[in-house]
Amino acid sequence: MKKLKIGISACVMGEPVRFDRGHKKSGFCMEQLAEFAEFKPVCPEMAIGLPVPRPTIRQIVRDNIITVSRPDGSGDVTQALKDFGANAAQNYQDLAGFVFCAKSPSCGMERVKVYHHHGKGSESTGVGIFAEQVMKANPLLPCEESGRLNDPIIRENFTTRIFTYQKWLDLKAEGLTRHKLIQFHSAHKYLVMSHHVESYRELGRLLGRADIGVEEQGERYISGLMQALKHKASRRSHTNTLQHLQGYFKRQLDEHKRRELTQEIAAYREGLSPLLVPLTLIKHHLIEFPNEYLQQQTYLNPHPKELRLRYGY
Repeated sequence: MKKLKIGISACVMGEPVRFDRGHKKSGFCMEQLAEFAEFKPVCPEMAIGLPVPRPTIRQIVRDNIITVSRPDGSGDVTQALKDFGANAAQNYQDLAGFVFCAKSPSCGMERVKVYHHHGKGSESTGVGIFAEQVMKANPLLPCEESGRLNDPIIRENFTTRIFTYQKWLDLKAEGLTRHKLIQFHSAHKYLVMSHHVESYRELGRLLGRADIGVEEQGERYISGLMQALKHKASRRSHTNTLQHLQGYFKRQLDEHKRRELTQEIAAYREGLSPLLVPLTLIKHHLIEFPNEYLQQQTYLNPHPKELRLRYGY
């Protein structure tokens, strides 16, 4: 399998680049995802010339303007981080995703502490200067923070998005045609349905249009697809998708097997078993009763089974 290219904060890889020579190593990234990913580490603070160890820096607000400097206001590195981020972001067009270090004044995606210039209090309303530039320049790029990847639903959602986006990058590299675009969508229909039903309908309508060029159609499509996948799939949405898949076997399965599958889907919906259980049963029926359309569905295998992402919910 071709490895995904993933941008990552160097400290999340375990490199001792933080202000105190520490790191924020992610077990999921380095012990599980690393088998399938080629990481491109970056520490924006070191990249702009700050040493290790170094004085702490923070986001400080004064007159509605946020700067990044030492707590006393000295050593302002705001513009340096912005410039580095803007330049680096232009080289990330081939990435399938990015993992940032949470709460960092340079790398945090959200909830970064912004301190008042007078030193009294703070609000967790900031975005890391470097991360902001990367996300602004690459709005489709799946991004997540290392700490949030400890949540099994967020982890599975992010992993689904990076593998999907890599497939899109590969498709574009081959050369986009309407036929390939329709094939791509056909393979991802039930994956989209499991995340956001309305997007499932909108993307179908988009591909039915013949009044726009394939390049524009492709850009609108991938924008809608990646936005749809940001919605976290729920037990309710998965159940709806599983029931659609179940419909393909209504004539092949005997009464006992139909009832068994119905019961397993219901058990999943009620939180009594993980998603893996009804999915495994559907895959078993697919072996017994092959269906080319279902066998190509990304929903059944959106990421490598070795990552074990559907075992816990």
